[in-house]
Amino acid sequence: MNGDFTPEQKRYLEGLASGLQIARAGRGAAASKPSGAAAPPASSMNPAGGPDAIHLAAMARTEAAGKKLSDPEKWKREEHPFDAYARLEDQALRNEFPKPSDNFRWRYFGLFYVAPAQNAYMCRLRIPNGILSHWQFSGLADVADRYGGGYAHATTRANLQIREIAAEHATHVVEAIQDLGLCSRGSGADNIRNVTGDATAGIDRQALLDTRSFARSWHFHVLNDRSLSGLPRKFNVAFDGGGAIPTLEDTNDIGFQAVEVRAGASIPPGCCFRLILGGITGHKDFASDTGVMIRPDESTKVADAIVRVFIENGDRTDRNKARLKYLLDSWGFEKFLAAVESKLGYGLTRIDKSFIAPRPAQHRQAHVGAHRQKQEGFFYLGVVLPVGKLTTAQMRELAAIAHECGDGDIRLTVWQNLLISGISDERLREAQERIEACGLDWKASSIRAGLVACTGSRGCKFAAADTKGDAEQIAAWCASRVRLDQPINIHLTGCHHSCAQHYIGDIGLIGARVSINDDGDTVDGYHVFVGGGFGLDAAIGRELYRDVKAENAPLLIERMLKAYLAHRADTSENFHQFTERHPIPGLRQLIDAVESNVQNAEEIRA
Repeated sequence: MNGDFTPEQKRYLEGLASGLQIARAGRGAAASKPSGAAAPPASSMNPAGGPDAIHLAAMARTEAAGKKLSDPEKWKREEHPFDAYARLEDQALRNEFPKPSDNFRWRYFGLFYVAPAQNAYMCRLRIPNGILSHWQFSGLADVADRYGGGYAHATTRANLQIREIAAEHATHVVEAIQDLGLCSRGSGADNIRNVTGDATAGIDRQALLDTRSFARSWHFHVLNDRSLSGLPRKFNVAFDGGGAIPTLEDTNDIGFQAVEVRAGASIPPGCCFRLILGGITGHKDFASDTGVMIRPDESTKVADAIVRVFIENGDRTDRNKARLKYLLDSWGFEKFLAAVESKLGYGLTRIDKSFIAPRPAQHRQAHVGAHRQKQEGFFYLGVVLPVGKLTTAQMRELAAIAHECGDGDIRLTVWQNLLISGISDERLREAQERIEACGLDWKASSIRAGLVACTGSRGCKFAAADTKGDAEQIAAWCASRVRLDQPINIHLTGCHHSCAQHYIGDIGLIGARVSINDDGDTVDGYHVFVGGGFGLDAAIGRELYRDVKAENAPLLIERMLKAYLAHRADTSENFHQFTERHPIPGLRQLIDAVESNVQNAEEIRA
């Protein structure tokens, strides 16, 4: 060693020194700030070696390279959200909603200020593997009644949201959720979001692995290590155990995919996880197979190393390019995996695909209706929630059904519905009748079973259309006019964030403002995509129509479905296969030729 440093090493050391100086300056400024000035508390910056050091160093390296941090990065550095709970309490006491910087910070506690759609907070939970007890579910109904709008929304991450929370109840709702043995911590902003797993974990006849313990391990690992908060951008992790209900792990930043390894490979035969990385379908990309096999008991350790490489090297300047996908695009998978191996201190195992057995087939309607469990004499019952909406009265009755007729568990799925498990043969009919009596259903048309919608403009400032309301109109209109014999997924998302994953639907709609005159007036509308898929049929949908008024969407969907039924190759061809074999102009011709008795859009809304 001659004592010289490479330019890259010099930049790293300069950045690290800058980060430590910023940390010291932040602590000193907080101590010396004049009375009444808005200074972060001294604890908002941690010393070298503290849990925030890895983030501060990454920020400093960014600036040392002559780049400008995004505003959220500056807000995190000025005052770490987890150091600001006292200020959140103070704002609640004053019944005061946050300014933009605090609106970002409070998302670390699961609180989203959703104005102008609603002058209120939304609170999102963390529910590992989407499974909670009947008493927790009932308790959340009490929380929604006491502090929210008396309802909840099921999400596409097997999670729940409580809405219409007044500013004065911000900390009340966070603490009431914790009283139930649940939490909302880290469920928003630049954090590792709710971990998903097989909805039928432990009860599925075909599953290769029970994902519950692995999801739970990762959940608590994240909650108890502050250095895993404040990433360059949000981060999703999913465990798919090979159960009948798709977990959509290929849409996550990290997907752990259960596979069976055959004899003759370099590792012992048996079940393990295949590692897939970089899914973000809102940016038109699925997670890619890395070829790496992970022992199930290694999954938390490997996920930790992956996240830390992302923390150190993810983009902190451009929020649109800050997800893991873009680091993988820049580096390539081999460089990235080499960095992960360096973190782990050992090499990752790769085997040839020929040693991996085909995965069990998944079923697109396994999340709805009565299905036998692997436990003899017991069923799980998939309950249809109209585009994920639940009243608190329905929540309490579902909790009672789970307690009295089932094993006491409520299992949320990524399809915006829930399962009640452990129902005996003798109690199945009772459970079905009680579900119907509370205004829900346990069976569904092919349209309703695959209908997914984000919050939409009623509760989200980004949405360009009322997605939940429009989804209900589509289902109501088509149910009596189209008789499908194949499952179909229709996804409505309000904006480019693609919370309802419109690109992977057989039919996907993304909200758009549609011009109606030369004066610039607009109405709710959609761009329409077809041919999306997931799993073995993974595909990004192709744009079919632009600027369709929301009021005309039900009629358009009816015509699309009738064109499919009239022109499919045979009754076994599903909608995805049908659209895949037709170019877009050809599909438009088939759809435009479909006759309808409707005279105008008002008939649809009637």
